[in-house]
Amino acid sequence: MVSGKYPAEMTAWAYLARVAEPPCADVIALVDQVGPVDAASAIRTRAVPDGHEPVLAATAARHESDRATEDLDAAAAIGARLVTRSDPEWPAWALLALGQADTAARGGEPLALWVRGPARLDDLAAASVALIGSRAASPYGGHVTQMLASGLSGEGFAVISGGAFGIDGVAHRAVVAAGGVTAAVMACGIDRDYPAAHSALLAEIARTGAIISEYPPGTTAAKHRFLTRNRLVASLSGATVVVEAGRRSGAANTAAWARKLGRPLGAVPGPVTSATSVGCHRMIADGLAVLVSDVASAVNLVRPDGGGDIGRGRAKPTDGLSAEQLRVHDAIPGRGGVGIQEIAFAAGLEVPAVRAALARLDIDGLVENVGGQWRLATG
Repeated sequence: MVSGKYPAEMTAWAYLARVAEPPCADVIALVDQVGPVDAASAIRTRAVPDGHEPVLAATAARHESDRATEDLDAAAAIGARLVTRSDPEWPAWALLALGQADTAARGGEPLALWVRGPARLDDLAAASVALIGSRAASPYGGHVTQMLASGLSGEGFAVISGGAFGIDGVAHRAVVAAGGVTAAVMACGIDRDYPAAHSALLAEIARTGAIISEYPPGTTAAKHRFLTRNRLVASLSGATVVVEAGRRSGAANTAAWARKLGRPLGAVPGPVTSATSVGCHRMIADGLAVLVSDVASAVNLVRPDGGGDIGRGRAKPTDGLSAEQLRVHDAIPGRGGVGIQEIAFAAGLEVPAVRAALARLDIDGLVENVGGQWRLATG
């Protein structure tokens, strides 16, 4: 179905977001080569460029079903949006590790993300901690989660979790009560409340934070989708803290993703008699996770250099920057000026990304251009 209601590029992204079960490296590779509009056309007509034949198999079941306009309408009806790899708020740096992890052909990366709520993805990824754990949370686990969630929120961190019963729900509620920002990464469409009993909580999260999913509107939750979304919880967070986990659990799967992606992992110890703390104790004993006992130790996972000392909050001028903007800022020496090419090399970013970051830093008064050279602002 072709419609002029939305820009062609946006409808192409929406079509591509549904045409294959995510994550799909073959679709991503095609988009990276020819762009979203031509990629969508190639998949629809089954005429893909040489070397991209595998995408035909990945999209065989859905290529004739074009619900792009309906999906965008459903998102708009609840104040949601489709954030793509070409959008300024795309958390490219946070998600980059998924393409470098032990996954088949960059298959760990999402193509696009549906977002319901005002929180920007790049801001979330720049300062966030994931709090995860058992759905059958104990009173002890609930108490510790509430303490950590409210404390992290007070220190200026967003708290990311999965919107489920147990530890997830306690974490989200504590942040909402504290007036902070929390995000729920879902294994279903952003227009579906799962679990249904959390409909009021999810609405509150969407009012101030974000509901995030790589599944298009209307998609139902499924077991494999929970496992797939766990990688997003880990990748969008600066660190992951497991509050309670059984011997085998979804929380343990998310913890494994955090380690695979090179993100700091913490675990909260519990009573030695508690079945819901067995997983945490094993992670700590095996040296896979750092013992987390309070807010300070959780903050230090993200800022081990001491930048996370309790009470400092987000006092630094650079605290509000995205990951790319911070890399560009850090690439500028303390004295003297440098050119864009030098900054790009030091930051490991492409020149267009550096130009965009410098524009934001200039507006914020953090850098200045003197004679064509960029330097840190002195004022």
